[in-house]
Amino acid sequence: MAAFEPALLYEGKAKRVWSTPSPDEVVMEFKDDATAFNGQKRGQIVGKGAVNAQVSAELFGHLAAQGIATHFLRQVDDRRLLVRRLTMIPLEVIARNVVAGSLAQRTGLAEGTELDRPVVEIYYKNDALGDPLFNDDHVLLMKAATAETLADLKAAARRINDVLRTFFLARDLLLVDFKLEFGWFDGRLTLGDEISPDTCRLWDRNTREKLDKDRFRRDLGGVEDAYREVLRRVTAS
Repeated sequence: MAAFEPALLYEGKAKRVWSTPSPDEVVMEFKDDATAFNGQKRGQIVGKGAVNAQVSAELFGHLAAQGIATHFLRQVDDRRLLVRRLTMIPLEVIARNVVAGSLAQRTGLAEGTELDRPVVEIYYKNDALGDPLFNDDHVLLMKAATAETLADLKAAARRINDVLRTFFLARDLLLVDFKLEFGWFDGRLTLGDEISPDTCRLWDRNTREKLDKDRFRRDLGGVEDAYREVLRRVTAS
């Protein structure tokens, strides 16, 4: 019998997805490539792929221990994860705890303003449209999700936000905001993609130093050191 040869199923800005012998499983490979502003800014962050894979593995494991369904199965090596193959929902769910980024631009509130309650936003995944912010009616118009699934997505995001905020605070990290993507596995709504300094805004709890991709977006320098510091704190016993 011929040896199995993995096939490249998908390559995005930050990851490659490879086939496995099981039709229900794929391997996610994390790249060092970095993009911002819908791909308008491009570069590399040395070691980013390995950091993001390891941080994601740690956080997915923590969420699973809290009863939250994720696609994560195991870490293959320093930059590859074996995950369940999901039928993805074409929406990004953003949970925000502190004003930053586009929320500051859209509301005029000062960056760093702590919110009385988390804000959950829905974005439509479509590169040609620039991943626009949608309200519930837009989601239903585009048939991106049913009303029931949309409600479940928001509830799941709030639950995950509660768990991760507590996790990060215990490591002196402030979870400012973060992006989640979900799909279906065996009829169950399941968290996919990654959770890393690429997809989360993370600030030092005391100094409010940025330890995430904003250092790349804003040319703040020290990007690699910031990512490694997040990894150190996340994996600290």
